[in-house]
Amino acid sequence: MQLTQYTDYSLRVLLFLGLHPDRRCTISEISDAFNINRNHLVKVVHNLSSSGWITTMRGKSGGMELSVAPEQINIGAVVRHTEPHFNLLECFDYEKNTCTISPVCALRHALYKARKAFMDVLDDYCLADVLARPDEIIQLLNIPTQKNDVIKIKEAA
Repeated sequence: MQLTQYTDYSLRVLLFLGLHPDRRCTISEISDAFNINRNHLVKVVHNLSSSGWITTMRGKSGGMELSVAPEQINIGAVVRHTEPHFNLLECFDYEKNTCTISPVCALRHALYKARKAFMDVLDDYCLADVLARPDEIIQLLNIPTQKNDVIKIKEAA
């Protein structure tokens, strides 16, 4: 199963914001850290803000931050929200399905079970779980940080 780039970017934005709990971050910072086109992130940030996971502020001291604690952001919920569909095969889309063997196909049933298992695993994780090693993530991203950012994350874990 492959998630869309949109979902990938959404998770990266949340991850980046979770690494900086004491300050607002900018789209440009996230774009630079992950080498992602800024225009793509604008759409992602708008969606995450509309969904209530992040808060955005315009202006000179603007930026964005998490609206809720990382422990309250379920990875499965984010993926469900950002993925347009989970049609692994044509037969998953009843309106467009032209496969002749769909009514008796055991493969379709197996893939339904696999998709459910995939989402069940994601439902077991929250943003705080994927922020378990903040020092190393920050180092790999090569981003400047305030010491308070990392200390707060460790205290929460």
